[in-house]
Amino acid sequence: MKAVLLIDFGSTYTKLTAADIDNEVILGTAKAFTTISTDINEGLENALKDLEKQIGRINYTARYACSSAAGGLRMAAVGLVPDLTAEAAKRAALSAGAKVLKVYSYDLSLNEAREIEEAEPDILLLTGGTDGGNKEVILHNARIISDISGDFSIVVAGNKSAADEVFSILSKSGKEVRVCENVMPEFNTLNIEPAREAIREIFLKRIIHAKGLTKVKSLIEGILMPTPSAVLNAAHRLSAGFGDEKGIGELMVVDAGGATTDVHSIADGLPTQSGVIYKGLPEPFVKRTVEGDLGVRYSASALVEAAGIKQVEKLTNLPVADIECCLKVIKESPEILPCDNEKLSKLDFGLASLAVRLAVERHVGTIETFYTPLGASYIQTGKDLTGLKTVIGTGGPVINSSNPLKVLSQALYDEANPALLKPKQAEFLLDTKYIMAAMGLLCEHHPEVGIRIMKKELMKL
Repeated sequence: MKAVLLIDFGSTYTKLTAADIDNEVILGTAKAFTTISTDINEGLENALKDLEKQIGRINYTARYACSSAAGGLRMAAVGLVPDLTAEAAKRAALSAGAKVLKVYSYDLSLNEAREIEEAEPDILLLTGGTDGGNKEVILHNARIISDISGDFSIVVAGNKSAADEVFSILSKSGKEVRVCENVMPEFNTLNIEPAREAIREIFLKRIIHAKGLTKVKSLIEGILMPTPSAVLNAAHRLSAGFGDEKGIGELMVVDAGGATTDVHSIADGLPTQSGVIYKGLPEPFVKRTVEGDLGVRYSASALVEAAGIKQVEKLTNLPVADIECCLKVIKESPEILPCDNEKLSKLDFGLASLAVRLAVERHVGTIETFYTPLGASYIQTGKDLTGLKTVIGTGGPVINSSNPLKVLSQALYDEANPALLKPKQAEFLLDTKYIMAAMGLLCEHHPEVGIRIMKKELMKL
């Protein structure tokens, strides 16, 4: 037996998955509270003890890990035009598994510089201008950024005509500066992979140390990527396949958590009806969005505010007084589980449902109808996912829900809101053992094995 241990250092829990590579099965899973504020080894050892109770002591041939602990990979992005280079910068950061704190456009002001300083990002992504285009804004922003104090790295991915001068300005700040290819070398042309790779390299080399994760370096082969990147990698492999192992086709993964809800879609999202005009930047085939106000614990109050208290009442059948009482409990003890608390269980179901609904609504594209003398025409912005056939649910709020199928059904098309291009009919799969991040790690080394395990382990609802 060739066993591999796959570790996810989450913001709340450290989750372990033991996999047998030879027999292509999951041996066991376990979790424990992440203890990064003291010594991250404590949480890892607690989870290992739990795993050993299930499957005994095993000599692992390899140990791989991902992490979103200590706030995950925190980034700010700066571009020129909001809908163009700034949006391209945001997509590059999200595809790298980052939590994007804020995106800035045009000339940075001193107030915005102070805001960046107070936000304490791990990495700042600086873009602006197509190659050979506007240089003034990115040079201005480089001068402003060079004066911002803080221990963050800078990735420059803007107008190549200004790259050398930008590097010279930023290098004087003493910060680590990486220059890569422009995220938008030509108008409406995306090129986010070089920036994504630069971000990942900095994460591997520098951010792991900053987060205190070097304490476990002797126990594992390395932190390979941020946790969201691992989930996205698993989704991509499962969709596209690898080698002789076929994928299952276009899909969406909804990953609900205590702080955020992430949505990953592996689909081209092109218009599915005739007469549609596409507007805006082309959508990436592999897309991730993250909603920082749609978590069911740390962001519960923001989620209720975003959805509206009436929607929470409708989904939970709880009066406002009970909802507010439960929200207070959650705020004071975000690690609390519903257990035998019926009201908290109902609220969790409602919050998870709303998180899925709102996160998917923000992820998918929209279609707008306008009329001409020749009849109706349509403008599409973002991805058309109406024909997508598979939705995968993961994350504690979905997996542990009293009715995960009903929660995930919030991802489907709503005839009352036809402008949102959500899937019309889809098969639902549930990641009951929390293996998506683990399989993303496994797919880095054994992609075909990881795909086959996911096909077996993801439960059809």
